[in-house]
Amino acid sequence: MIETRPVWKYNGGDPSRVNDDLAVEEPLEIRVRGRSVAVTMRTPGPVGVRDAQDAELATGFLLSEGLIRSADDIARIDPCARSGAGNIVNVFLVPGIDVEMDRLTRHVFASSSCGICGKATIESLHQHFEPVDSDVRISTNTLTFLSGKLRGAQVCFEKTGGLHAAALFDSAGTMIAVREDVGRHNAVDKLLGYALMQRMTPLDRHVLLVSGRASFEIVQKALAGGVPIVAAVSAPSSLAVELAGESGMTLVGFLRDGRMNVYCGEQRITAR
Repeated sequence: MIETRPVWKYNGGDPSRVNDDLAVEEPLEIRVRGRSVAVTMRTPGPVGVRDAQDAELATGFLLSEGLIRSADDIARIDPCARSGAGNIVNVFLVPGIDVEMDRLTRHVFASSSCGICGKATIESLHQHFEPVDSDVRISTNTLTFLSGKLRGAQVCFEKTGGLHAAALFDSAGTMIAVREDVGRHNAVDKLLGYALMQRMTPLDRHVLLVSGRASFEIVQKALAGGVPIVAAVSAPSSLAVELAGESGMTLVGFLRDGRMNVYCGEQRITAR
């Protein structure tokens, strides 16, 4: 996940030659039954778990795109070598699963300036993913400690400063899993893929925390996994708030330094 490169470091005096750690960024092509459906720039997992995290990423992507619903839809996932780089993953679905390629939404939702009406976009999403129905609660005291737990688990960010992270917690604040990636969407897809493979979905008793901002697509992915509470260290976008509100989700922003903003779904947040 990390490469070391020599750099010239300037710090108010003469430059010095030092080594700097960089987050690795490589393309991953996702195929379904041999057909290419997406190429994403991602951070490969560490040696020994690289194939597993690529499989998680592909699985989470297919879940959030509505092409699969459960782990039972997948027959197997094969990594394929390209010039020895191993940056193709081929997902084989069980017989009888119809792959509707027109469900793929990345080309529509990838940009915040796509020009799609928010209301129309949300209605379209709800054709694939039902609004969340969960009575889970979490205390403000528990919530305020989550960002510190996430930061403490960002091993590669600590070395490079160049990776996003997403973590899954239970309502007691116990961290279930954390994933890092150069793309915040990829980090969430890896988590969703992990949860699906572990047969934890729907994640209707869990909290998703992301290290950056909460975009529309982050909330969309959380909705695909059935997550009732989404929190972000930074700000949400207006469309993310609209989607969360109309999907019965709780959305928390600026979760850091013992404070937070709750944009919708405040009934799930209890007093200390």
